[in-house]
Amino acid sequence: MLLKKEVEHIAKLARISLTQEEIGKFQKELSSILDYIEKLKEVDVEQAKPTSHSVSIENVMREDEYASQTPELKKKLIEKFPDAEKGCLKTKSIL
Repeated sequence: MLLKKEVEHIAKLARISLTQEEIGKFQKELSSILDYIEKLKEVDVEQAKPTSHSVSIENVMREDEYASQTPELKKKLIEKFPDAEKGCLKTKSIL
């Protein structure tokens, strides 16, 4: 079990003030956390493969392709757009 001095030192490093009651509470809680970490150190992980992520992730890249449109289709789209001027589509400013 952690000593009161150790809990006070940890509180000082964390820049928090603790009452005597809180010091007693954290003494128990921090001790149980440290005991659990000691149990984890006993686990044999020699055969475990190191991973950086639990799910295999791979970038899927493709070449950009230009899809040409017929002039008739462009004209129809521009006509149906609410606000167009000189072949350009006008939208509200975002920024």
